[in-house]
Amino acid sequence: MTLTYGQAFLKSFLGKSPDWYKLTIVGFLILNPLLFFFVDPFVAGWVLILEFIFTLAMALKCYPLQPGGLLAIQAIVIGMASPETVYHEAEVNFPVILLLIFMVAGISFLKEMLLFVFTKILLRIRSKIWLSFAFTFLAAFLSAFLDALTVVAVVIAVASGFYAVYHRVASGYKHDESSDLTDDNSVHEHNRADLEQFRAFLRNVMMHAAVGTALGGVCTLVGEPQNLLIGHIMEWNFVQFYIHVAPVSMPVLFVGLMTTLALEKFKMFGYGVELPANVRINLERFDDEQSKKMTRQDLIKIWIQAAVALFLVLALALHIAEVGLIGLTVIVLATAFTGITDEHSIGSAFKEALPFTALLVVFFAIVAVIHELHLFTPVVNFVLEMQGQAQLVGFYVANGLLSMVSDNVFVATVYITEVQSAFEAGRITREQFELLAVAINTGTNIPSIATPNGQAAFLFLLTSGVAPLIRLSYGRMVLLALPYTITMSTTGLLATIYLLG
Repeated sequence: MTLTYGQAFLKSFLGKSPDWYKLTIVGFLILNPLLFFFVDPFVAGWVLILEFIFTLAMALKCYPLQPGGLLAIQAIVIGMASPETVYHEAEVNFPVILLLIFMVAGISFLKEMLLFVFTKILLRIRSKIWLSFAFTFLAAFLSAFLDALTVVAVVIAVASGFYAVYHRVASGYKHDESSDLTDDNSVHEHNRADLEQFRAFLRNVMMHAAVGTALGGVCTLVGEPQNLLIGHIMEWNFVQFYIHVAPVSMPVLFVGLMTTLALEKFKMFGYGVELPANVRINLERFDDEQSKKMTRQDLIKIWIQAAVALFLVLALALHIAEVGLIGLTVIVLATAFTGITDEHSIGSAFKEALPFTALLVVFFAIVAVIHELHLFTPVVNFVLEMQGQAQLVGFYVANGLLSMVSDNVFVATVYITEVQSAFEAGRITREQFELLAVAINTGTNIPSIATPNGQAAFLFLLTSGVAPLIRLSYGRMVLLALPYTITMSTTGLLATIYLLG
């Protein structure tokens, strides 16, 4: 059948995405200049944000880089933002870009050790309730000292390893044989139900861990990028930051951990899915085979990777260098001492992070539009007009709501800068300045878990290679995060009202 030029173009445009999705993106591209030039740039800017969120929500239909990139390019072309502003946003967030390029790749060179350790944890803790609690708690603890993206990269590496092991078995392959993990056609019929249940189990565990990164990330100076920014402006050291934030962060941490136990105990919101018995048997068999086959060289490799992981934790906790540079050091150490010297093996480690790095820069273009069109200004001014306790609550809520639709680092930057200006102008006292800084920090860190675009770690998980394998879509992430959003955000709000100050 010969295609017309129009049909050929539509088939090529955005590849295998559904036709309705392609036409929707085309509709967005037609709508945006009409709104910008003939209605109102402010309205056009907010519509653009909603369109970009749509591309994130449809990540399983089409990777957001292409449709989101087209929207961002058009926004710059028609004048919503300038290339200079986009470059400035990327420059400000260069440490995050470095982190993605090098740290995520560095984690992939520790996969053998991580899979070994987490397989032991998975097989030793038979209770799903306490296994979930362990993942949430460990992620929270690590995120208090490491970057949340690093912790999520570890979880992704572990989940990918588990999934690969069982998918190969379910498809009739041996553990060490290569196979297409995206193809379920080869999965034997009697294994399909177990595979679906295993996917749901991994979704549970990964979301618990992702939420854990938010629980720990809010607590310390190095937990999230905006924490460092706020701490620098307030001149707080590590201990001072922890003490100032603790009246809100500690109750939220407790409630978050209790939420994990409740969700698993009562099997709510899609949680409570057990590890299928058949999958456990195969993972135990895999663990036994790996243990029997392990040579001295394999053991040395695991010990080297463990030593490098220990260096990673200490280096990040002491903040001896930018996170990305520590990641590069991990790559050098982990490859030099384990015999990985060919370019192909090293290059393959960067495949996971670079598409997301490109998507993040596209996101910075959307942030540039928010900045240049002053889309958040009405909300900022409204909250600044409040007084006393109402102002604290207003800042917490406003930062939370805006962080759900935008980058929480950007929102925190906007608000802390405005509050600093108000303090320097004598509009607020030093005490109120400190309380507002805490409200901004907790507001951007806690309610932002509601959507994947609220936190870079959540967005990274959504767009990772493992998300489509375990059927973790935007909507499913929102649903799985919902109970945590409700309990943690409410606790943070009550703590802001009754405990802060």
